[in-house]
Amino acid sequence: MPTFKLPLSGDVMQSINPWSDMFKAFGSQFGLININLGRSSAPEIEQDILTEVGSYGRQIGRIGEALEVLIDHLDLKSLTPKQEAALAAFKAMQGEIAEIKAYHQKAERVA
Repeated sequence: MPTFKLPLSGDVMQSINPWSDMFKAFGSQFGLININLGRSSAPEIEQDILTEVGSYGRQIGRIGEALEVLIDHLDLKSLTPKQEAALAAFKAMQGEIAEIKAYHQKAERVA
């Protein structure tokens, strides 16, 4: 490698290895995307579910959609104010999620 000197400096030499530099930032992570499954009693099963069925976000999204169906058929007259507030908060959260999804779908169509 040729020697490069700036004014008022000594020799400037830097070895650049993108692989080792990239992995230093991640510590012991070996892939670009690693999932920490935490304290799972069956991490192999969890990994298979994530690979074959869907991400945690997809799973939670489907649970939310199923809950919306059940809520729509629920007799709301028998709920306490606290229960009504919980449902209202859930519906508000689902509405915010729907807005974010719509925004990203619109952005994908434009791109």
